Amino acid sequence: MARRASKRSRSTAGRGIATCALLLVLVGATPSAAEEYQSSYTGHPVRILAYVVHPIGVILDFLIFRPAHWIASHEPIRTLVGQHH
Repeated sequence: MARRASKRSRSTAGRGIATCALLLVLVGATPSAAEEYQSSYTGHPVRILAYVVHPIGVILDFLIFRPAHWIASHEPIRTLVGQHH
């Protein structure tokens, strides 16, 4: 009987600590400040180019580079490309 009571008190204490930690995080959390909009930067030619090129880079990353890295990280390809660990 004593063992059950001690397990319950530890479980209750753990829940209380977790609840207090969660409340502290929620109370202490502050909204992040967004970067201030500056219209002089939005029309920059490099920024406009980045709007076009970035999605292409993300697509290439997921379709080509990540699978290639996964394949190259397994034997025997890993040894062939010189990735020794």
